[in-house]
Amino acid sequence: MSGQERFIHRLIAWRLPLMLLAVGLATIAYPAAEQLQFDRSIENFFAPGDPLLTPYRKLERTFAGNETVLAVYADDHLFDPDGRALRRLTKVSDALAAVPGVRATISIDQPLGDEILQHGNPQADRLRRLFEGYTHSVPGDVAGIVCLLEPKETTAARETTIEQLRQTIHRQPGGMIAGVPVMIHDGFRYVEADGTRLGWTSTILLGLVITLSFRSIRWVIVPIAVVQWALLLTRATLTWSGMRLSMVSSMLTAIVTVVGIATVIHIIVRYRESRERQQSPRRSLFIAGTILAAPIFWSCATDAAGFGSLTMAAVNPIRDFGLMMSFGALLVMVGVALLVPWLALTCRPDAGGPRRTWGEDALQSQLHRVAAFVRRRPRSVGIAAAMATLVAAAGIYRLDVETDFTRNFRATSPIARSYGFIESRMGGVGMWDVVLPAPEKLDWDFLLRIDQLESRLRREVIAMDAGGTPRPALTSVVSLADMIVAAAPRDLALARSSVLRNALISAGLRLFEKKMPAVIEFLHGEDPQRPGQFCFRVLLRSEERQSSAHKKAVIAQVERISREEFPADGESPGAEVTGMYVLLTFLIDSIIRDQWITFAVATAAIAVMMLVAFRSPALALMALLPNVAPVLVVMGLMGWIGLKINVGTAMIAAVSIGLSIDSSVHYITGFRRARRAGATASAAIDSVQQSVGRAVVFATVALIIGFLSLVLSQFIPTIYFGVLVSLTMLGGLLGNLAILPLLLSLLPDSQPGNPTPAP
Repeated sequence: MSGQERFIHRLIAWRLPLMLLAVGLATIAYPAAEQLQFDRSIENFFAPGDPLLTPYRKLERTFAGNETVLAVYADDHLFDPDGRALRRLTKVSDALAAVPGVRATISIDQPLGDEILQHGNPQADRLRRLFEGYTHSVPGDVAGIVCLLEPKETTAARETTIEQLRQTIHRQPGGMIAGVPVMIHDGFRYVEADGTRLGWTSTILLGLVITLSFRSIRWVIVPIAVVQWALLLTRATLTWSGMRLSMVSSMLTAIVTVVGIATVIHIIVRYRESRERQQSPRRSLFIAGTILAAPIFWSCATDAAGFGSLTMAAVNPIRDFGLMMSFGALLVMVGVALLVPWLALTCRPDAGGPRRTWGEDALQSQLHRVAAFVRRRPRSVGIAAAMATLVAAAGIYRLDVETDFTRNFRATSPIARSYGFIESRMGGVGMWDVVLPAPEKLDWDFLLRIDQLESRLRREVIAMDAGGTPRPALTSVVSLADMIVAAAPRDLALARSSVLRNALISAGLRLFEKKMPAVIEFLHGEDPQRPGQFCFRVLLRSEERQSSAHKKAVIAQVERISREEFPADGESPGAEVTGMYVLLTFLIDSIIRDQWITFAVATAAIAVMMLVAFRSPALALMALLPNVAPVLVVMGLMGWIGLKINVGTAMIAAVSIGLSIDSSVHYITGFRRARRAGATASAAIDSVQQSVGRAVVFATVALIIGFLSLVLSQFIPTIYFGVLVSLTMLGGLLGNLAILPLLLSLLPDSQPGNPTPAP
């Protein structure tokens, strides 16, 4: 008896202690698994030393948390002289300010009270024009309230604050909220809901697949038990190690489910074949285990390698996701060893054994025809496959990135609808900043420099519209300087003496210190890490729904102009352009770079594993080709049809090759087993096509159906991930049933490691 056979024999003989061990581990892990939390920080999507984070962190610490939420509602009578609409605005603003976690609110009623309604009053006219797009729409038919949030470290739970703000504004006609904190909150809310729903959905769908395929309740329970055990241990290990789930981790449950069930399906098919030959249940499980021990090991190892390659990414959540999934894939293998022997053989194992499904004879016939067709026309099949791969893969050069974060949500979601409304009625919702070095006390000379910068930004930062006509790219440029000028009792430009100008500046500042003190802290402050160094903030707004190239061009123009007006010197870095709009624009760039790095690492790691497993460079290459090609085809088709890369699609290359190569491992292992038994290459392919081929079809169908459950997600990257991985799996199935037999048929009848067929 070989070492592998002794190992399987012991697993079966010790099945009860192993089952008790599994139950004990699950009992220990359960409390920790329930404590696993989400990391809701967008900044963690960047490498710790990323230069984009330095000015953003400066912005956050200097301006008291920096986060804002814009609440809006419809009101056609906002500026009616009777003042009723304005008084309602005051009540709504006060209600929003009372929400725990809100530091202050800004609304158009605050600077002058009822005087803001006086048309012809120069001060009121200036302030209304200044706050257009923030506190009200240009036509005056939408009221807006800017909610300044407390810093995360000192406030109530951010999700509680967002929900209470939403409930408060929803009492008003057409009330809604928007802003980066809202988008992040809703994104994680959908992700958390998806995690539970997708896990159960994929389990139910795959349970139905197994029921229809094998008509056995027992063999539905076995893979589900393996999956749930692996998930429980994975979640507990993440908690113990201090890791947390992120926006890309909602797929954890669904992916572990499909990996576990696909693995057990191979056992079911082999077990059933032995039972059909009148072997006892125990003997059938022993035979299945002996045949599949090595393929299952290498399949789980390649899954772990595919996911493990994501640890090479610069983006922290993707690295963590890679570690989670690698550990989950390996725990599936452990779960199979601990749980399957007892579950398969306890309580009348003869009853409810797996049976043939309807249409399986037709499937067997079709698999035979595919192998025969490949043998008759190997050159035609090879050339057609190569040409199709090259033409499709050429689309990779046309790939673009999705920088509009609102497109990560379904169009019917509250966040997508609110962003669409505010973008069309209040101006662009892309909010970002220029942070400038400033004196402690603002004077006329500094305000002139700010005015010069703002004038250039409004005039020189341009973008091309759909017709190719240049237009201003910034929908709003505003700062405390504009507010001081607007709030001054007289026009500062008409004041001739510097003493008078500075007196007017002080008067404007006093107005805001009295009526809107939070505005001063929000726009001018001292860097707590550098006492004595003050910063000044210029608020920018632009359209969110633009292409990546347009956004980057606009950001580059703002950076150039700002640094020309406020250059760096020995004491100060000069002007710095930052904000969540900037971070999100460049986020996907990092993911794209990582995508090809992780794909290369996954391919190399799996190639080494195949070389070790088969001890043949030719077989290792044959295992890779049918699985690399579908990844390139799917990525290329994304480019041809204009599907943009987002957080979900950026991971499919590395993940897909790790999942799809499982079928190649089983196929080549079965082929070598048949060759060692004395079969010719053609006979071995025919035999494997019928046995392993059927298991590969069942397992791949289970994988595809499991991943298609992701289309139920509210988070678009999750949907894209599920659909594109399913397409890659389908391509891998075709490759393993048509291209892999073609490649194996090229091997000589006398292959190293295989005996020459007996006469």
